[in-house]
Amino acid sequence: MVIHLFGHPFSSYTWKAQIAFYENDTPFEFRMIGPDHPKNSSELSRLSAAGKFPLLVDGDDAVFEATAIVEYLESVRPGPVKLIPDDPAAAVKVRMMDRVFDNYVMNVMTVIVGNALRPEEHRDPYGVKRARADLDRIYTWLDGELAGREWACGADFTLADCAAAPALFYADWTNPIADKHVTLKAYRTRLLARLSVARCVEDARPYRSYFPLGAPDRD
Repeated sequence: MVIHLFGHPFSSYTWKAQIAFYENDTPFEFRMIGPDHPKNSSELSRLSAAGKFPLLVDGDDAVFEATAIVEYLESVRPGPVKLIPDDPAAAVKVRMMDRVFDNYVMNVMTVIVGNALRPEEHRDPYGVKRARADLDRIYTWLDGELAGREWACGADFTLADCAAAPALFYADWTNPIADKHVTLKAYRTRLLARLSVARCVEDARPYRSYFPLGAPDRD
């Protein structure tokens, strides 16, 4: 039975799920969410608690939240690339770093992006200033934490890297990573060169005009 993945090519959390599919060449049917696809949107609203994507549907199983989707694939449709280690301690580290990239990079970045989508009279300069400071702080932490590693948790590409790729891709557009963070910038470059991530970047390219801060002429 074919897995269905509901999402949008420009969505960061859709990327996170897609990267896991691409890493193991797991077959799936992409169900585009948008005004031209009302049936997909209706199905998403019915099966996802908040009507948000990505959503995985595999027969009678419906899984929302990108991390849960990657966990599902690892458990039910495993492939040669193990995205969550068997070793319990290593798995905890991977899951912790997954939360770091989602909560301290991606979700902070969306504060700035979301502010740009607000009407002028409802914008929050103070909130944006705090979000930029929080991103600078986590960039500094990550630059030290990733020293000596090829991927987020060591030599192997994992769930944490699935989270890191879209988070750092869009965060660097929103609040550029300083040149002094050589380790972090090099890690982002490696992520974007990985085939599974590069595929997401290309799939999203036609939608760059959607970025409310203006997509930079790079990547």
